[in-house]
Amino acid sequence: MEAPSEETHPRWQELPSWLLTQSANHAHRLVTEGFSAVHARGYHYRVLATLEEFGPASQAELGRRSGIHVSEMVATINELAERELVERAPDPADRRRNVISLTTAGKRQLRRLEKQLAERQEELLAPLSPEERERFTELLAKLLDHHDRRAGAAEARPG
Repeated sequence: MEAPSEETHPRWQELPSWLLTQSANHAHRLVTEGFSAVHARGYHYRVLATLEEFGPASQAELGRRSGIHVSEMVATINELAERELVERAPDPADRRRNVISLTTAGKRQLRRLEKQLAERQEELLAPLSPEERERFTELLAKLLDHHDRRAGAAEARPG
């Protein structure tokens, strides 16, 4: 029996789902390494970027806007507040809740995170031309939108 050629791949390695998963693993590793280089993690970026884009918000609103579950949001806000990247202040409209806002140090950290993201995106997409990158991103967004809408419709269905 002849050994398979080094260039031969099992069929499953050509499946889009497998290719996406493997690429996602590389993307996650690259971004995690980039954020670690500036003592941060993905949730930190999402909170800081959301605050910059939408302004101060309650923890609940920040969780909805950033897509971070409430159980993770508390720890993330605590980490960012300890480093003085965000500030908590009582909500004047409802003293039972806090409003989270971005500090000057938080803006500086966000710039560092954006720099790391840009470098990691470049590394991830290195083999693609600018046109291919744009098309690839469009196709990924189309796939994600389709499946998000389907998941939303399934969640809205009764029992």
